[in-house]
Formats: sequence, structure tokens, C-alpha cells
Amino acid sequence: MVTANPPTIAHRKNNEVAPAGGSCRAQRDGGSPGRLQIDSSTVGGGIGKQMSTPSQAEVRRMIAAAGTIVVKVGSSSLTQPSGHLDPDKLDALTAALAQVRLMGARVVLVSSGAIAAGFGPLGFDERPADVATQQATAAVGQGLLMARYEAAFGRFGIRVGQILITAEDTIRATQYRNVERTLDRLLDLGVVPIINENDSLASNEIRFGDNDRLSALVANLVRAEALVLLTDVDALYTAPPAQPGSRRVEYVPNVIDALGDIQVSGSGSKVGTGGMVTKLEAARVAAVSGIPTVLTCASNAGPAMMGDPVGTVFAPVKARGSSRRLWIGFAAEPRGTIVVDAGAAKAIRGGRASLLAAGALDVHGDFSAGDPVWIDDESGTHLARGLAGFDSEEIPQTLGRNTAQLKRFLGDQYAHPLVHRDNLVLV
Repeated sequence: MVTANPPTIAHRKNNEVAPAGGSCRAQRDGGSPGRLQIDSSTVGGGIGKQMSTPSQAEVRRMIAAAGTIVVKVGSSSLTQPSGHLDPDKLDALTAALAQVRLMGARVVLVSSGAIAAGFGPLGFDERPADVATQQATAAVGQGLLMARYEAAFGRFGIRVGQILITAEDTIRATQYRNVERTLDRLLDLGVVPIINENDSLASNEIRFGDNDRLSALVANLVRAEALVLLTDVDALYTAPPAQPGSRRVEYVPNVIDALGDIQVSGSGSKVGTGGMVTKLEAARVAAVSGIPTVLTCASNAGPAMMGDPVGTVFAPVKARGSSRRLWIGFAAEPRGTIVVDAGAAKAIRGGRASLLAAGALDVHGDFSAGDPVWIDDESGTHLARGLAGFDSEEIPQTLGRNTAQLKRFLGDQYAHPLVHRDNLVLV
């Protein structure tokens, strides 16, 4: 079995990793994944509040030295223009990942492509638009995709394991711990876990929505030291590359600041669901988790993991925090809102305070206990996200009541927080 000892920088640098094949392209105006414009002054500066900002060279060295790497690849990087799975692209990517794995790094692959792999064999000319057919296509395509990966990694003596995740599962504590334990054990065994959102079961109401965000959450879950986002664009650009003066952005020291100055139109290629916005959001999630990110095209996978000057790197801006709390904060869109008074808002902003019924004023939306919800102040400003302690229909009768009143009028089962502090994350 291949050992899983974290590699040193010199270890990885002294072993040439071949490019993943294919060719990078600069993003073109009007092409996928969409038009991008950035305020260069913002991208070039800014300091994280929670930790000192490393230099670009330091960030690339962090990536080269990473003992655990999460790599995300999009559908468009694995398919032909017709939408069929491209074996050459998949084999080239696998070769790059396998070489890094054989050098000692623990590798997790978050791979899109189930629907793209399935619609051709099912006789469709293009990706189906309706949810039911997409889910059926994903059920067929996921098996085809995994068979390709198993054969490709098998040529290097590496085993793979499939994990399909839904957001609804992983925001719940028990399922979350199950995913965490399974991934840890697979990595200990030298296996490359291949993760995808379970498109056959995920609903539109509660899902990750794209594998970019999922990859950043998985990176935190497995305590990765690097996140690699692979797409069909070679880097982030200050403007469409065809525009005079446009340049590649090599380094983003604070993606939180930069996000406010980014304008993107377009939703990605015709075989994928993500675009540049979702990749920047993924870089943000990684950054606040203390994880550096590199964004580039799939053919640069090997050099990117080596820390070579390809693509765009994003510096971490905070020290690593609780992975469980990060999942609450980013895993799924809230299903409703609980509005709180000024006193409760102040307590929540202070940190480590549960939301009690006594401080709640109103509730909006239709949700169940355990679903993610917004906690807003009276002006409508989002204060936090959390997991509801009650169904939405149960909350109105508790509003404004203290614990003694809840016990007296409603019973002991209502005398607990609307959102417990362990399930609450400030935004």
C-alpha cells in the first residue's frame, strides 16, 4: 500500500509532475464561464484581519508542501464539446494526481461530470433541462465516470473510493461525522476519495448547487493544506483577455475584500453548473478556513500542485477554525429567517450566545428542526446562520417567552434554544 506521509517541498519539487494534458485558454469576452472584471487595486492589496498576509511565493510554497490536497475538476474540463466524457482529458488529469499521490500526498478529488457523462449514452444530444431527467442521467453517468476513474488510477496501483454527498445530509451532525470518519479512513488506507454531490437525490431547495463550494467545505473537513480549483480557464483576469490592458491576476491576498469588486456575467459552460463566481466563493470559504487556493485550468494540474507560477493563488486570511461550524455557515442555503430584538442581536454579535425565544420577534419561511436558517436583526441585516431547534410552525407560540414561561405554558420540550450556540455561525 502506498504510504501517506506528507511530502516536503523539496520532495515534490525534485520530482517532475507532468501537465494534465490539453491546453489552457484565457477567458474570452462572451465565452464561458462568463465575463469577469476586477478592480486591480483591490486585488493587489488588503490584509486579512485574523492573520498576517503571506506573500505570493509563500502561498505557492504552502501549496507545494501540502500533505493533504483537495482537487476540484469541473464538467467542462472532462468532456468533449459534444458533451461526451473525454477519456484523454480524464486520463491526463488522473496521471497528474497519481504522481502527487505517489510522492506521499493525500489526495481528495471532487469531480463533476456525472450528468455530462450520462446524457450521451442515454441518447440525448445535450444536457437535459428538467430535474427528473437530470437526476436519472446522473444516476447512469456517475457509474460510467467512476469506472473510468477506477481504471485510470488503477494503472498506477491506486485505489479509489466513491462518496456521494447531499447538503441536507451533511448539515446534520450524525451524517457529518459519518462523512468525516469515512474520508479520514479512506485517506489512511491510501485511497483517493472521489466526491460528487448526489445529483440523483439532491433537491433544488437544499443542495450545494455546485462542486466548487463543496470542494472548499471538503478541504476543511479533511484538514487539507491546499485547495486546487481546475476549470477550462487558465486564471483569474482583471478584464476579458481580449480587452486592451487585461492581465492575469497571479495573486489575491484577500479574496473577501476582492469579492466586493468583482462583476461576473454568465453561468459557465453548457456542460457545467458553475462559473467564476462560484470558484471565488470557494476560494473565500477556503481562505477563512486557513487554506490556500490555486485556480487554473485542468491541463495545469501538475504544475499547480507543485507550486509553480501558474493560475491565480489566493492567500488564507484566517487561522483554521471548526470544520463543523464552517459547514453550518456555508453548506446549504437557509430555509427561513428568525428575526430578533436589539438585545438578542447584541448577544449574538458578541459570540457564543444561543438564540432564546425571549429575544425572538418573528419567523419567516417553512423549515423543519435541523434546517439552516438566517438570524436577522429588526432592520433585516443578517447576523448569523444556524440550525433551527424547532419546526417553523412551532416557533410563533414561543416568541418573546422566557424559559420559565415556556415550561409553564408549553412544556419542558419547548424550554431549549431556538438555535443553540453550537449550531450558530456569525456572518
